[in-house]
Amino acid sequence: MNKPMKFLLSAAAFMLAGCASAPTAQDYDQMTAAIMKTSFRDQGIAKTDRLVQDDTNRACSAAGVAGRPLDETTARALEAINLKTVKMPSDGKFLGDWKEGEKIAQNGRGMTWNDKAGAPNGGNCYNCHQISKKELSFGTIGPSLYQYGKMRGVTDPASAQARAVVEYTWGKIWNAKAYNACSDMPRFGHAGILNEKQIQDVMALLLDPKSPVNQ
Repeated sequence: MNKPMKFLLSAAAFMLAGCASAPTAQDYDQMTAAIMKTSFRDQGIAKTDRLVQDDTNRACSAAGVAGRPLDETTARALEAINLKTVKMPSDGKFLGDWKEGEKIAQNGRGMTWNDKAGAPNGGNCYNCHQISKKELSFGTIGPSLYQYGKMRGVTDPASAQARAVVEYTWGKIWNAKAYNACSDMPRFGHAGILNEKQIQDVMALLLDPKSPVNQ
């Protein structure tokens, strides 16, 4: 008998026993964790360590299960921890090539079991955001980023006046949880989804005045 079948039989027995004593939320958490462990395996570059939550994700998951927002004190503490993980560009350059940034925004490939280790991932930005006016298919989980730089008055990304916006944008892409502990946005730099060069290109897409985003 395979592991998933054994677990389902155990779960059924547990539920029957629950007729005498109702299962608690902790019981359901343990059952869910067991299902996850029996349903996934290491394959290719996709490893089961992805199922292990850090303190930030664990706290946000618990708040979500409880149906309430994370308390302010915990949220601020976790944001401070995540902010410390943000690494500014090693060459001091925040912007790359917006044309390459658009390709990354359109690309949703990467990090699956049949992808090669070290192969560049996509950002899949359009899955959650409107970015370019010409793009007809985009998600609405995140806010529209169309005219992102223009709306924030960034006419010269290298200027001192634009520094705060540029650094915030970099940090948000690198680790969004540094600014919103329970953000749904992937931690692109922190999690190694995008490399530094790719983040520079996405930054250019958002902030370069020549980018179609800011036209």
